[in-house]
Amino acid sequence: MLRILGSPRRFCDGWPRREFIQAGALGTFGLGLDDWLRSQAVRAAPKGDAPALFGKAKACILLYLYGSPSQLETFDVKPDAPAGIRGELGTIATTVPGFRIGELLPQTAKVIDRTTVVRSMTHPYPVHGVAYATTGLPDPRGTLEVSPRDPAHWPFFGSVVDYVEERRRGGRLATVPHNIALPFPFSTRRANQPHRAGPYGGFLGTAYDPIWTHFQGEGTRRFTQENRGLVQEFRDPYGGIKPEGRFELSEAGTTSEPLTLDRLDRRRSLLGKLDEAQRRLDTSDAARSFDRYRGMAYSLLTSSQLRQALDLRRESRALRESYGMTLFGQAALVARRLVEAGSRLVSVFWDEYGFADSAWDTHYQHYPRMKEELCPSFDRAYAGLIRDLEARGLLAETAVLCISEHGRTPQLQNVKGGGRDHWSRAYAAIFAGGGFAAGRVVGKTDRIAGDVVGTPVSPKDILATTYHLLGIDPATPLTDRLGRPLPVAGEGKVRGELLG
Repeated sequence: MLRILGSPRRFCDGWPRREFIQAGALGTFGLGLDDWLRSQAVRAAPKGDAPALFGKAKACILLYLYGSPSQLETFDVKPDAPAGIRGELGTIATTVPGFRIGELLPQTAKVIDRTTVVRSMTHPYPVHGVAYATTGLPDPRGTLEVSPRDPAHWPFFGSVVDYVEERRRGGRLATVPHNIALPFPFSTRRANQPHRAGPYGGFLGTAYDPIWTHFQGEGTRRFTQENRGLVQEFRDPYGGIKPEGRFELSEAGTTSEPLTLDRLDRRRSLLGKLDEAQRRLDTSDAARSFDRYRGMAYSLLTSSQLRQALDLRRESRALRESYGMTLFGQAALVARRLVEAGSRLVSVFWDEYGFADSAWDTHYQHYPRMKEELCPSFDRAYAGLIRDLEARGLLAETAVLCISEHGRTPQLQNVKGGGRDHWSRAYAAIFAGGGFAAGRVVGKTDRIAGDVVGTPVSPKDILATTYHLLGIDPATPLTDRLGRPLPVAGEGKVRGELLG
């Protein structure tokens, strides 16, 4: 069943009431709402001095590991560091001569020669700044981390790609959306906590939020989760799922009521009942926001390509198992299918499930979680995706980003199962395909993986480089709600060291 869900916070055109108020307030600055919408100019050509490979990638798959893996157990191992730094795990050789990674990643070690590993990611904000890592937002501090709709937020990476593609198509919507995210609306499986910021339309408006799936299924492995004295047992789908688990489409994930074409028509009729200020919206260019939702909903409900791409029953059991029969693995497989069907950008989030401090946020039970679930599930999914893309001739034209918001502390914490806290001064990420170099290791850290000592790379540089590979000039200006033209990648620069 295909479901498209809406949010109770929105009017029928998809705009929250607060956005009506904020947009209307632009008149104070001499910029009306109509002017603001018309000012969204997009440039498609890079500057003359930009590196080569502009537009090399036809598509991008973003793998986001929320909570942040430890660099010391993955891609920046320090076997000669003191025991309280290096921890209890060993290292293994890879297909890049002389380069070793954590022993829990044997399949990834075999495909490293298709990737670029960056060991010198760095920034000054050791918080769960998903928005900082995936948008041009210059500073994630304060309440922004748990305020997804704060007007200070910049648009998500996928939202920018979607926006640019729509402008290039003259406003026509694609058959398969260009900004799809899996496995469920971000941060919605996080118990009794406010939702995290990050994958939203930001100042482009809610019309450019990702199209989300809902995973329908149950975990097969039972885990015990501890957090600040609380203990719960649960079945975590990131540890394993049944083959019949499936991905269905939703819009915002806040209601289970299907959004049918009849419901769309009923919602449209409500516009005539709004007050004068809201009726002004219906006669302005902002009405395009509703028209976009309507057009997208018709497209999603009638697109056989999209339905087929989401249907994992069309894949062999052997291929599915090569990704790992886990939520992350099967979502990565769906991402490949969506890219093959024509989507420009698909995001797969390894998200919190249950208590806070879950996913890769290993303050507690660091080693049990790394051994039993995190590394094995990631290892099969990542290697499976790279091999599958390569076998289908898609890797050269599909950029694959695997990033997080920061790394983990070099010093192990004296807690049950070990723990590493937040650390943003030095961490690692891995990239492949679509113009990224193959078999390259970029950057260097000190003897404890605590500080970068060579080739620092910022999250904004990663955004700028990926925009460049997708054929979008990272200096492309988008106008925020105060009328300021802001470059889509913030202060990021295209990094030639990462390009093949």
